[in-house]
Amino acid sequence: MVTGEKPYPKNSRTSPEFVIVGSKDFETEKAKLIAYVRKCQELGESYFEGKENHSFGKMSSKEWNVLFYKHLNHHLTQFGV
Repeated sequence: MVTGEKPYPKNSRTSPEFVIVGSKDFETEKAKLIAYVRKCQELGESYFEGKENHSFGKMSSKEWNVLFYKHLNHHLTQFGV
Protein backbone atom coordinates (compact mmCIF):
# COMPACT_ATOMS: atom_id res chain seq x y z
CA MET A 1 0.00 0.00 0.00
CA VAL A 2 2.77 2.45 0.88
CA THR A 3 4.73 2.14 -2.36
CA GLY A 4 2.06 0.71 -4.66
CA GLU A 5 0.30 2.53 -7.47
CA LYS A 6 -2.98 3.25 -5.65
CA PRO A 7 -3.19 6.57 -3.77
CA TYR A 8 -3.63 6.57 -0.01
CA PRO A 9 -7.29 6.32 0.95
CA LYS A 10 -9.03 9.49 2.10
CA ASN A 11 -9.71 9.87 5.81
CA SER A 12 -7.37 7.05 6.78
CA ARG A 13 -6.07 7.13 10.34
CA THR A 14 -2.63 8.40 11.12
CA SER A 15 -0.43 7.05 13.88
CA PRO A 16 -0.96 8.92 17.15
CA GLU A 17 2.68 10.07 17.22
CA PHE A 18 2.11 12.04 14.00
CA VAL A 19 -0.96 13.95 15.18
CA ILE A 20 -0.14 17.65 15.37
CA VAL A 21 -1.26 19.43 18.51
CA GLY A 22 -1.14 23.17 18.92
CA SER A 23 -0.77 25.75 16.20
CA LYS A 24 1.92 26.05 13.54
CA ASP A 25 3.06 29.02 11.49
CA PHE A 26 2.15 28.30 7.86
CA GLU A 27 5.08 30.18 6.30
CA THR A 28 7.59 28.47 8.60
CA GLU A 29 6.18 25.01 7.83
CA LYS A 30 6.06 25.80 4.10
CA ALA A 31 9.72 26.85 4.16
CA LYS A 32 10.67 23.63 5.99
CA LEU A 33 8.84 21.49 3.42
CA ILE A 34 10.53 23.27 0.51
CA ALA A 35 13.93 22.82 2.20
CA TYR A 36 13.27 19.08 2.73
CA VAL A 37 12.27 18.60 -0.91
CA ARG A 38 15.38 20.44 -2.10
CA LYS A 39 17.58 18.39 0.27
CA CYS A 40 16.17 15.15 -1.18
CA GLN A 41 16.95 16.43 -4.67
CA GLU A 42 20.50 17.36 -3.65
CA LEU A 43 21.11 13.97 -2.03
CA GLY A 44 20.00 12.26 -5.23
CA GLU A 45 18.68 8.83 -6.09
CA SER A 46 21.76 6.87 -5.05
CA TYR A 47 21.55 8.19 -1.47
CA PHE A 48 18.17 6.50 -0.98
CA GLU A 49 19.01 3.16 -2.63
CA GLY A 50 18.81 0.50 0.08
CA LYS A 51 18.31 3.09 2.82
CA GLU A 52 16.48 1.81 5.88
CA ASN A 53 13.02 3.15 6.69
CA HIS A 54 12.17 2.90 10.39
CA SER A 55 8.73 1.43 9.58
CA PHE A 56 9.32 -0.57 6.39
CA GLY A 57 12.95 -1.69 6.48
CA LYS A 58 15.32 -1.35 3.54
CA MET A 59 13.75 0.29 0.51
CA SER A 60 14.90 0.91 -3.05
CA SER A 61 15.26 4.47 -4.32
CA LYS A 62 12.15 3.87 -6.46
CA GLU A 63 10.17 2.85 -3.35
CA TRP A 64 11.39 5.94 -1.50
CA ASN A 65 10.41 8.10 -4.46
CA VAL A 66 6.88 6.65 -4.55
CA LEU A 67 6.57 6.97 -0.76
CA PHE A 68 7.62 10.65 -0.82
CA TYR A 69 5.32 11.44 -3.75
CA LYS A 70 2.27 9.64 -2.35
CA HIS A 71 2.67 11.09 1.12
CA LEU A 72 3.14 14.67 -0.08
CA ASN A 73 0.38 14.37 -2.68
CA HIS A 74 -1.98 12.92 -0.05
CA HIS A 75 -1.55 15.94 2.20
CA LEU A 76 -1.59 18.54 -0.57
CA THR A 77 -4.81 17.01 -1.91
CA GLN A 78 -6.23 17.07 1.62
CA PHE A 79 -5.96 20.85 1.59
CA GLY A 80 -6.98 21.40 -2.02
CA VAL A 81 -3.51 22.26 -3.29
